[in-house]
Amino acid sequence: QLRPVESGGGLVQPGGSLRLSCAASGFTLEYYSIAWFRQAPGKEREGVLCINETGDTTVYANSVKGRFSISRDNAKKMVWLQMNSLKPEDTAIYYCAISGWPHCSTSISAFGAWGQGTQVTVPS
Repeated sequence: QLRPVESGGGLVQPGGSLRLSCAASGFTLEYYSIAWFRQAPGKEREGVLCINETGDTTVYANSVKGRFSISRDNAKKMVWLQMNSLKPEDTAIYYCAISGWPHCSTSISAFGAWGQGTQVTVPS
């Protein structure tokens, strides 16, 4: 089964930046929306940002507005999550997920291909 592969996580001090990458080899990305989700210890998985087939962004988590951005390169089969002004509450495992639809769905069930995640830690 095809699945995306995340990279770029790590330990970063509050106020710092990280850029997560999602490699989606084998997918024809231009037909699908792609999202980043995250799951903190003891919490449910939540959506962060999504980018649709035309490059428009949907913000799932209001807490990242103005700090995080998502971008894609269909030819390179890559999606990125740029995270700035990181806070301890951003600590989580971050997952890249590919939807079976061109638009960004509000339902997590629309995302059928998931990566294994990459850990982001922002100490308090």
